[in-house]
Amino acid sequence: MITITEKAAAKVHEIAKAEALEGQGLRLRVIGGGCAGFTYDLYFEDKITEEDEQYECNGVKLYVDPHSHLYLEETEIDYVEGAHGAGFKFNNPTAKGSCGCGSSFSV
Repeated sequence: MITITEKAAAKVHEIAKAEALEGQGLRLRVIGGGCAGFTYDLYFEDKITEEDEQYECNGVKLYVDPHSHLYLEETEIDYVEGAHGAGFKFNNPTAKGSCGCGSSFSV
């Protein structure tokens, strides 16, 4: 199961409202690239496929394709703010390492 914290869900709702995307789900993807091999991709989407895994957590619909799901199982998405900026953070137990800036991961 993939989850999203209350804080991250609140930020998703805030962004969706500001960009007139309310009612759409959040597409989660893992794509090749970055220093460590893989990067996370998030965007709003209203189209899902029959192959997609679908979750709903804290009022946010999450859509994950089968390939990405292999790398995201049991992941928790959080929203963090700090000295280096703010953004969504993936707490992914599948990741074996990440690059120095934390924007990519390896398995």
